[in-house]
Amino acid sequence: MKEAVRRVQADNNRSADTHLLSFPLPEQWGVDLYLKDESTHPTGSLKHRLARSLFLYGLCNGWIRPGRPVIEASSGSTAVSEAYFAKLIGVPFIAVMPRTTSREKTRLIEFHGGQCHLVQDARTVYEVSAALAVETGGHYMDQFTYAERATDWRGNNNIAESIYEQMKLERYPEPAWIVATAGTGGTSATVARYVRYMQYDTRVCVPDPENSCFFDGWLGGDDEAASERSSRIEGIGRPRMEPSFLTSAVDRMMKVPDAASVAAVRALERATGRKAGGSTGTGLWSALKIVAEMAGRGETGSVVTLICDPGERYLDKYYSDAWLAGQGLDIAPYTATIETLLSTGRWPGEARPEPGER
Repeated sequence: MKEAVRRVQADNNRSADTHLLSFPLPEQWGVDLYLKDESTHPTGSLKHRLARSLFLYGLCNGWIRPGRPVIEASSGSTAVSEAYFAKLIGVPFIAVMPRTTSREKTRLIEFHGGQCHLVQDARTVYEVSAALAVETGGHYMDQFTYAERATDWRGNNNIAESIYEQMKLERYPEPAWIVATAGTGGTSATVARYVRYMQYDTRVCVPDPENSCFFDGWLGGDDEAASERSSRIEGIGRPRMEPSFLTSAVDRMMKVPDAASVAAVRALERATGRKAGGSTGTGLWSALKIVAEMAGRGETGSVVTLICDPGERYLDKYYSDAWLAGQGLDIAPYTATIETLLSTGRWPGEARPEPGER
């Protein structure tokens, strides 16, 4: 047990911090936009932090045992990171995922020594994972329950503490907004708790993609909200209200069309040369809208969002025009909106909260 914990902590010591990148905006707007690049972790995504925390939590609780598999329900990125840590400490790993998960993610899980158990209906990943744990005598990690519990939100170089440390020398060091998408909800909970604990004035916005119930559940205070379809934006959006998604910790939510998410990641590549996954686009679209709102009101300040994982995992999806056509997604209007903002400083029509937003 001591050796397993040492190995996980050593990985943290080597790789905890990631770059904070500046998104190019005219300086005279008085609003700066940054992206915390979580794709530079050893397993290439924001979920590396979560997997590390979950493994430490499971080890210190005595749940993870030698020779017994760790099993996880995932849309891919968490499973890639957990496969990495399972290999690091020498235990088997099984990922239960929807069949629609990108081929690159399944390849990466297997590269790290994990097995992929694919299901037809994404809503069944929870019960299939629990059943496999009983059948094998393994441990069902259950990221959707334990994400907000496993992370040390008071500090210990969590993502929020890292953002504020890296912002110290910027012209607006305390962000007006931090934008964090939600799959488990663990990141938004960590950021919101840290902001309050440190007595900052930063607000937290959580964008939600199509076919996710989080926005409706948050807006209506309904912990039983559900969606009949799964999200096309891998890694975020859920068909049920997850235990780790703390509605009381969120200051604002936005419902983001999937076509807008794809338009935003393609705009990111044009502006910075970096490809990112769809969840990054969901966050970037919302961050750009907040930038436009602030500029329109003459406010100054900074906005921070995340690069959640690399776009190379989604070349056959968000960077494929054939996939977009097959999904019936037209990104042209959203691309035009972003281009208008970046060229004129205005959000077409006027940037203001949509009906139902807070």
